[in-house]
Amino acid sequence: MSTSTTVAEPKPAPGGRSPRTSSSRRRGADLVVRFNLVLVFLALCVVASLLAPEFLTTRNLSNLLQQSALTGIVAVGMTLVILTAGIDLSVGSVAAFGGMTVALLIDKDINFLLAIAVSLAAGALFGAVMGGLSAYLSLPAFMTTLAGLTGIRGLTYLLTDGEPAGGDIPHAFQLLGGGFIGYVPIVGLIFVAVAVAAGLLLRGTTFGEYIYAVGSNKEAARLSGLPVRGVITAVFAISGCLSALAGVLLTSRLTIGQPTAFSGLELDAIAAVVLGGTNLFGGRGGVMGTFVAVLLLSVLRNLCNLMGLGSFFQMVVTGLILVVALVLNMLIEKRGSRA
Repeated sequence: MSTSTTVAEPKPAPGGRSPRTSSSRRRGADLVVRFNLVLVFLALCVVASLLAPEFLTTRNLSNLLQQSALTGIVAVGMTLVILTAGIDLSVGSVAAFGGMTVALLIDKDINFLLAIAVSLAAGALFGAVMGGLSAYLSLPAFMTTLAGLTGIRGLTYLLTDGEPAGGDIPHAFQLLGGGFIGYVPIVGLIFVAVAVAAGLLLRGTTFGEYIYAVGSNKEAARLSGLPVRGVITAVFAISGCLSALAGVLLTSRLTIGQPTAFSGLELDAIAAVVLGGTNLFGGRGGVMGTFVAVLLLSVLRNLCNLMGLGSFFQMVVTGLILVVALVLNMLIEKRGSRA
């Protein structure tokens, strides 16, 4: 007597597709959703190369990376702040203060490495004070950093009565902001290093887990024993330090400190963070999205310049892209919630 075992065939999915085919398509759709910004960036580069043949020249790409680096460095710090559901409106003023401070110290014959360290420490201190006020006194970060935006900018003007500062800038210091390794700008390499370090901090350390936990639910993080106030203060300090670094690098490139520099930088940084997919209410996002978004916005502006389009047109296009990005991020978040 023999027995036979029959294996049930998988039921076809609606529309005649097998479950395996549906799963593959769903996985492919998820990858498109996950890397949508990268795809848009690549598509924009292709369009730019077709509309402006000089876009793909080595000189133009090198200048593009150099110009985007300073905004990118600041945007990395802004990403950490926004991941904790905060906001930092003072980054432009802190960057200007950092640039002026390093110029004044070098002008007084202080070693440029020590001058850089003092400038970065001052930026971190400003950030820590504003973050501490928000964390320990429960003041809105919007208001504390808005006060910093005005107050620190005023302090920057007071340093030299509103006049540019600088003198005999050492050549080694000039290389940081204006030097190249081959065709690659050193400031661009610094931007990449900062982004990689921040990415490793977020994804590979306990502190990075704390940042996401605080941004997702501050009260739940506090009840779980996480140092919520310390985390918030720390991310603002990092943001202030990176802002001052951007100011130092601009002074290095211009060989002079400008108290009026970086006006509106906070808006560019926030735009890059939002376009990169970081949730303004915290808890979701990352540095990689910000990195790609900074390059995307730089390519867009570079293309407008190559085509002879004015700055007003660039502002309109940037605003439209941000609105579209917000809508897409909302749709992606809803899709993830349903899944």
